[in-house]
Amino acid sequence: MEVVIADDQTLAMLAADAIERLLRTEAAPVLGLATGSSPLRIYDELTRRHEQDGLSFSQAQAFMLDEYVGLAADHPERYRNVIETEIGSRVDFGPGAVHGPDGLAEDLDAASADYERAIAEAGGIDLQILGIGTDGHVAFNEPGSSLSSRTRVKTLTEQTRVDNARFFDGNLEQVPTLCLTQGMGTIMEAGHLMLVATGANKAEAVHQMVEGPISAMWPATVLQMHRHVTILVDDAAASRLQLGDYYRHAYANKPEWQNL
Repeated sequence: MEVVIADDQTLAMLAADAIERLLRTEAAPVLGLATGSSPLRIYDELTRRHEQDGLSFSQAQAFMLDEYVGLAADHPERYRNVIETEIGSRVDFGPGAVHGPDGLAEDLDAASADYERAIAEAGGIDLQILGIGTDGHVAFNEPGSSLSSRTRVKTLTEQTRVDNARFFDGNLEQVPTLCLTQGMGTIMEAGHLMLVATGANKAEAVHQMVEGPISAMWPATVLQMHRHVTILVDDAAASRLQLGDYYRHAYANKPEWQNL
């Protein structure tokens, strides 16, 4: 696990660098896209590179982490629409290249299985962008989730719904109670995991994820077992890390030829 502590813009640049390398070197790259506040600067930087430097997404496929259950197809907070606004419509993904779980399916279990199958048929996810919740959830794998879980229906915790109410004009009643989410087992099969966390409210979750024991109470802790995971955090989110000085030293002395 590599931990990089830097300002927000530097973190976005580093993440965009890794994604650009993938897009330019792989014939059929597969990206994993996350919603929420954490990846927005990354998407802005990728859009800039697309518009100004010709970075192309035309050969790529992308898979979303999760989706609310029951939100209307045209609801602005439906994650399919959020991803389309934040990155899908801003770059040159091909038609049908961005995939998401079907939160409006009549059979949610079948929709979950279909999504797992689609990821496998694409060859698996090469690079997955992740965020982390204040309670340590990744995607919508809430505390207590199986660390080997697959895409499935989950009930959102009250904390997650409170955290996400800001996207629904602060109205908790409007936040769905169910979702479809990639499982931790699904996420752990991606080639490279890149998790971004900023702000003091994420400090305890980051500390547990990086330095705590592996536990379903903090689902993000299973990332410690991944072969290639990069944690990108600002000073505030890193404030609880016991080895913060070491992580800064290690990154400052990283060989120039070694990428994230």
